Amino acid sequence: MKKIFYSLLACVLAVMVIPGCKKDKTLNHTNVSAVSTLFAPENNKFVKIASGASGAVSFEWEQAHAEDNGLVLYEVAFDKEGGDFSHPLYSAPSDGNGLYNKLSLSFSDLNKIATSAGVKPQESGKVIWTVMSSKGINVQKSTQIRTVEIQRPAGFTDIPTELYLTGTATEGGEDLSKAIKLKLTAPGKFEAFTSLKAGTYHFADRNTGTPSTYSYDGTKLTEEGNTTVTGATKVQRIELDFNVASFKTTEVVSVGLWFAADNKIWFDLPYKAAGVWEIDGASIVFHQESWGRDERYKFRFTFKDAAGATTTQYYGSTNSDNNRPDAGTAPSYFYMVPVNNSQYDYSFKFTGAADNKTADIKVDFSGASGAYTHSVKVN
Repeated sequence: MKKIFYSLLACVLAVMVIPGCKKDKTLNHTNVSAVSTLFAPENNKFVKIASGASGAVSFEWEQAHAEDNGLVLYEVAFDKEGGDFSHPLYSAPSDGNGLYNKLSLSFSDLNKIATSAGVKPQESGKVIWTVMSSKGINVQKSTQIRTVEIQRPAGFTDIPTELYLTGTATEGGEDLSKAIKLKLTAPGKFEAFTSLKAGTYHFADRNTGTPSTYSYDGTKLTEEGNTTVTGATKVQRIELDFNVASFKTTEVVSVGLWFAADNKIWFDLPYKAAGVWEIDGASIVFHQESWGRDERYKFRFTFKDAAGATTTQYYGSTNSDNNRPDAGTAPSYFYMVPVNNSQYDYSFKFTGAADNKTADIKVDFSGASGAYTHSVKVN
């Protein structure tokens, strides 16, 4: 009987407590006042964010008051001009997990806010801000609203981890699934070796669906749009840096095999497609030295900039000296990296079987393997 009695008593108490909890949510001790005065920054404050700069802007306001004289929580909200903060672009609790009447907002976060408001890199735009006060419920929005104008840096806030080249001017055409993938050379930096013909092109952060797109507007890398190509088809080296919104194209005039012992280019490799140069049946004859047969080689690229000036860059081995490769040599032996113009250093070596034979030589700068590389197939 005692067990039944205590069970009934527990049920009665539960019924009494539940309505009490519901009523408690509207008790006066949850009431707070709205913030009546915003202190800083001043209205229409202009904030210019330089590329790579670190810093913050301090937002400050007069304290609100709680009816129970307890603590008040604050949240700062940002919206587009004309917005009512019902769906803010960005909101954050004040310093001290919402307890202080101050918020230090980093340049990075301000850049994100401007991006959400539709402000493009290197342009400026205005957003509005205000403060919400509460004790967790019964949120009070300040009647005071201020404007801050933000100039974004050259770089992008959201930097793609992959990038593809597509459009009528490209080797893959307008079919996004056939877009040319660029090589990621460093965080935010991409590169591609490919041909461009008359037409238009742009970059996409993926080759399916509806990707975010980018283009060069003549002065900087920007969101959306297309870049126009005129004139004859040319092989180009395309370089992009989303960190500073920079873009550069350089014509690849030629790719030649440099034979070290002869101190000259033996032959140029014709460009095929997709960042690949290849020559078939090239004659290979080692150089006779007093100590034996010399087989060292690397590659020399000739570039031409927009002004018509030419430069050369050697691509060779990651090692300053090498042994002859054989059937067990790792693929990484053939990886190509920029090297100095030394006659012999950082050269590859032909396999011994290539001497006085012909070979098919392929330079692959598609980046498909994650590294620029080459191959030599002895006939």
